[in-house]
Amino acid sequence: MRLRIIQFVEGLEVLRGTHSIRFNGTCFWVLHRRKEFGPFDYEWSKDFSGVEFMYSGHKFGEYCSADEIFADLKQFSLPMSVVEVASLTIGTVLYGVLNGLREPLWKELLRQRLDASGFQHFSIREDGPERLTG
Repeated sequence: MRLRIIQFVEGLEVLRGTHSIRFNGTCFWVLHRRKEFGPFDYEWSKDFSGVEFMYSGHKFGEYCSADEIFADLKQFSLPMSVVEVASLTIGTVLYGVLNGLREPLWKELLRQRLDASGFQHFSIREDGPERLTG
């Protein structure tokens, strides 16, 4: 597999295919060091009063209100960078849904939050259902 350098971020060469977030509908996967984690997703609770967060089909948290949010990915033993990027991503998606933001707007907000949190090397992709890694 041949990797290409795709950008230069604060003195760090980032290789294509090593760090990204891939979206397909409401699902997303986090690619960290060429290993893919996911899918992360959300679904409305049965009474439509909250949103449940899912990882690989298993609930890991929920949003009930701005004052009541719970999320715990510890049981999945994910790398901390994956947990942080997934948390930023699911939070931004939820913010966009609850505030009626169009996709380009919340994706720009996600880019800003990733950059501000030190995750500039994660690209945002809309690649569909195929996996980024083999």
